[in-house]
Amino acid sequence: MPDTRTLQRRVLAATSISYIVVILDTSIVNVALGSIANALTTNTAGLQWVVNAYTLTFASLLLTGGALGDRLGAKKVYFAGLAVFTLASALCGLAPNLAALTGARVLQGIGASMLVPCSLMLINRAYADPVERGHAIGLWAACGGAAMAGGPLIGGILIHTFGWRSIFLANLPIGLIGLWLTSRVARTERAEREGVTRHLDLAGQAAAIVALGMLIGVLIEGHASGWRSPWILSGIALSVLAAGSFVAIESWRSQPMLPLSLFSNRIFSSAAFVSMVSAMTFYGLIFTLSLYFQQVRAYSPLLTGLAFLPLTTLVTAGSISAARFVRMFGPRRPICVALGIYSIGFLGMLMSTDTSPYWLIALPMPAIGFCAGLITPIATRALMDTVDKNRAGIAAGVLNSARQTGAALGVAVFGAMVPSPDQFEHGIHTAMAMAAAILLTAALVWWFASKAMARERISPIG
Repeated sequence: MPDTRTLQRRVLAATSISYIVVILDTSIVNVALGSIANALTTNTAGLQWVVNAYTLTFASLLLTGGALGDRLGAKKVYFAGLAVFTLASALCGLAPNLAALTGARVLQGIGASMLVPCSLMLINRAYADPVERGHAIGLWAACGGAAMAGGPLIGGILIHTFGWRSIFLANLPIGLIGLWLTSRVARTERAEREGVTRHLDLAGQAAAIVALGMLIGVLIEGHASGWRSPWILSGIALSVLAAGSFVAIESWRSQPMLPLSLFSNRIFSSAAFVSMVSAMTFYGLIFTLSLYFQQVRAYSPLLTGLAFLPLTTLVTAGSISAARFVRMFGPRRPICVALGIYSIGFLGMLMSTDTSPYWLIALPMPAIGFCAGLITPIATRALMDTVDKNRAGIAAGVLNSARQTGAALGVAVFGAMVPSPDQFEHGIHTAMAMAAAILLTAALVWWFASKAMARERISPIG
C-alpha cells in the first residue's frame, strides 16, 4: 500500500497530464484549420463545427460529469473519461471526412467533461491539508494554462513535421500514460459512499444541450442558410424554448444540475459572466486570426503558431501575476482595469488591414494575452470565495461551463463575421469592435456588482 505522499504524487501526475491534453485540444486545432480545410474540402462553417463540436459538448456535459463522479466514484469516472478521450483522439486522427472528424470531436468532448471535474475531486481527496491542496490545484491549473498558451506553437510544429492528423494522434501516448498512472491510484471508498446521494438531472441536461446546441448551430449556419430561413428561425425558437425549460426544470428539482440560487450572489454571477466574456473574445480572436494568417496571408501552420507567440506567451505571465495584483489591490480594480486594457487591445486590431505588416497586427497581442491570463484566476478566486466549501465542486463546474460556453460562442460569433477570405478585413474589424464593446460591458457589470457587494457585505452562499 503506497504512503500518502506517493499517492498524492500519483494523483497530481495523472490529473495534470490529462488536463494538459484536454486544454491543448481547445487551442491546438486552430493552427490546423487551413490544412483540414484543404484535406477535407470544407468551408468556414465546417471548420467552426470541428472546433465547436468539442467545446460545445465539453461545456454542456461538465456538470453531469461531476455528478457522475459523485455518484459512481471519481476514479472510475475519471478513468472512463480519459479512456474515451484517448479513443476519440485516435478516431480524430484517422477520420476520413469532415462528418467523421466532427463526430470524433464530440466524443472527445464527452471524455473531457468526465475527466476534468473528477480530476479536481481526486486532488481534493488526496490532499487533506488546505495549503497543500491549494498548491496542488495551482500546479494543475498552471499545466492547463501552459497547454493553452503553447497550443498554437506545438500544433504548428507537429503539423509542419507530421501533418494535421498528428495533433490528435499525439494524444495517444499521453493518454495511455495517464491511464497507467490512474490505475495506480488507490480508490477512496469513503468518498464513493458519500457520492451515491447525488442524483443525475437528465431532463435539465437534455434541455441545456438543446438550448446551447441550437444557439451555436444557428450562429454557424445562419449566414449560409439565411437569417430568415425557416430552419434558422425554427432553431432560434427551439433554443429559446429549451432555455426556458431548463430554467423551469432547475427551479423545480430538489437536486438540480445547476442550483439557480448560486446566481443570487452578485459576485458569483458577475464572475461567471466575466469569465465567459473573456473566453468568448479570446477564443474568437484565435479562431479568426488562425483563418486570417493561413487563408489570407498564406502562412504555414508553423509560421501561424509562431505568429501567435506575442499573444499566448503573455497569457502565462498574466496568470502568474494575478495573485500579486489581488494582494495589492483586491479583486475589484485589477479585473476592471484588465477588461479595459483588453478592450483597447481589440480596438488596436482595427488599425491593421489585409496588407498591413505583421508587427502592426502583433502590437496589441501582448496586452490582450496578459489581460486574458490575469482575469481568469482572479475571477475564479472571487467566485469560489462566494460559496461554502460543500458547494465548491458545483461552483467550479459552473465556472468551467461558463468558460467553455464562452469559447464556443466566440468561435461561432466571430466565425460568422468572416464567412469567406474575401470578406476578412471588414469581418475582422466588425468582430474586434464588437469584442471591445462586450469587454467594456463586462467591466461595468463587474464594477457595479463588486461595489454593491462590498457595501452590503453579503455572506457566502450556503
